[in-house]
Amino acid sequence: MLGRRAILALFGAILAMGTFITVPAKAGQDILIGGGSVTGVYYQVALNVCNLLNKHNGDNYNCVGRPALGSVFNIRAVKRTLLDFGVAQSDRNFEAFRGQGDWQGKPMDDLRSVFSMHPETVLLVTRADTGINSVNDLKGKTVNIGNPGSGQRGNAEDVLRIYGIDKEKDIDAQGLQQQEASRALIDKKIDAFFYTVGNPSAAIQEPANSTKIKIIPINDAAIYGFVDERPYYVMTTIPAGTYKGVDEEVETYAVTATVVTSAKASEQMVYDTVKTVFENLDELKGTHAAFRILTPKSMLKGLTAPFHKGADKYYKEQGWK
Repeated sequence: MLGRRAILALFGAILAMGTFITVPAKAGQDILIGGGSVTGVYYQVALNVCNLLNKHNGDNYNCVGRPALGSVFNIRAVKRTLLDFGVAQSDRNFEAFRGQGDWQGKPMDDLRSVFSMHPETVLLVTRADTGINSVNDLKGKTVNIGNPGSGQRGNAEDVLRIYGIDKEKDIDAQGLQQQEASRALIDKKIDAFFYTVGNPSAAIQEPANSTKIKIIPINDAAIYGFVDERPYYVMTTIPAGTYKGVDEEVETYAVTATVVTSAKASEQMVYDTVKTVFENLDELKGTHAAFRILTPKSMLKGLTAPFHKGADKYYKEQGWK
């Protein structure tokens, strides 16, 4: 079992893949927030929430936002108190609290919700030269489905199952981190990748700016039924022009990015974090395009685990609950 020091070392190794600038933190209680791939929006959530906290409450807290391995990893790390907060997809939040999916028969009763962030679309991205025009065309292709422990891998496996594609027999399934997958698509080492992310995303912009890409609709009747049966999913569209060369809107489904913690987390720490975020929401919204649509109302939706008592206290003070 990894300790907090090992977790920090792991995040540092992931971070070493790129160069990022954070607001210098002052001395105070340490807070560790786990995000996702360095090219994804989860990392931006962790990074910018910490930047806000260090800037506006740095006398009390030293917050570090780090890239991590995704939803399942973050939820498990929160349970072990290796992370103070983790970013996780709303569907994994739902499954963990109820003992489903990766937590089958072992519900995380102590998982607690803090707030929601941006909607995240389930994307299937390919090059224009692969001959892939639908999910069914993936058969016989090399496809990245996401690293183990990521929410996107679960989404990819759902889509493949719904379309009747066996990941073991019908495709050459890869488990790359997203920054590797984006480059592999450009270099023709893979034919397509699944990615669950807020838009616009650097992980899609990179290949779009280097080669001709297509984003494949995920919207047949079975997908509509799948979404209708699950309260944490919605159908949505990627507007035309969001990415270079994608000139028509693309329909797919989406989850919500949620920030979670453990019931064991300090009430004061969670309260102060939530208060800082909402009192400086306009500043947070300006840090990434995916955050521009955030409102207090939207940030209290899509949360299936109970609110942490520190978050609940702040929301009641504001008259939002």
